Amino acid sequence: MAPQSHEIILHHYDNSPYAEKARCALGMKRLAWRSVQVPRILPKPKLMPLTGGYRRTPNMQIGADIYCDTAMIIRELERRFPEPTIFPGGRHGMPFALGKWSDGEFFQVTRTLVFGNIADRLPEEFKKDRAALAGVTTFDTDAMKRAEPQMRDQCRTFIGWIEDHLSDGKPWVMGDNPGLADINCYMNVWLLRAAVPDIAAELLAEFPHVSRWADNMKALGHGQRQEIEADEALDKARDAEPETPVTADPHDPNGRKPGDRVTVTPTDYGKDPVAGEIVSLSAQHIAIRRTDERVGQVVVHFPRATFRVDPA
Repeated sequence: MAPQSHEIILHHYDNSPYAEKARCALGMKRLAWRSVQVPRILPKPKLMPLTGGYRRTPNMQIGADIYCDTAMIIRELERRFPEPTIFPGGRHGMPFALGKWSDGEFFQVTRTLVFGNIADRLPEEFKKDRAALAGVTTFDTDAMKRAEPQMRDQCRTFIGWIEDHLSDGKPWVMGDNPGLADINCYMNVWLLRAAVPDIAAELLAEFPHVSRWADNMKALGHGQRQEIEADEALDKARDAEPETPVTADPHDPNGRKPGDRVTVTPTDYGKDPVAGEIVSLSAQHIAIRRTDERVGQVVVHFPRATFRVDPA
């Protein structure tokens, strides 16, 4: 058996706001990692052997273990590399719950504001891909343009919440040290600054605490990054074996157990099921084993929130 590798490989693209969350976590933990650039739209032929059909970005690979969704990536980084922690104070629940607001309503508002302003520059193939990802017939940029004034209002409201929270002068959302709460609050501010900098400057002019804090988040960086080719990452998965131990959940409400054949599917968008055999599960995660002709046996990890598990 080949020696197991603990090298972190992030499959992402640079202007993905969800990937920015993972990159920020790597920066906070001051980790070295390898970067594989994936296409923004389908097809993604050098990602699918790892994920089994899950197409969303980012994904983290460590040997033959594949972690899907930013929440799962961050949970695993904290488990493997607990210091410095990204949970100052030791509490995990509220920072993850905050991420559901950031990834959900706040992101939908920010996304609409961004696309409403850059709609004329979006390629047709991108629009078709995002319509399919969302499960709708068209990617209606005209509607986004019309909604743009309302989205400015909503963004201002949400950024104002962060401003109010930082107004006591503390450097980070949870106090003296940065953590996941900062990453979740930062994602949409980062997206505005990256995609529509003039609008971001207008909105943030009202919020000096958020502006200062966002500058400090950027200054934390992304750790030590090195680019590699996708084929090298696939070879690393092929030459490794999954490290995930078999772990049961005695309190699973549906009686699922290791060895069961299931599919795991996002419930919000990109609803592509991934099939495999349960290796490990808990209230917060599920890991399934699958085999691919290119990489052999891998274990794919998902969070439980906003994912459904069905018998295969």
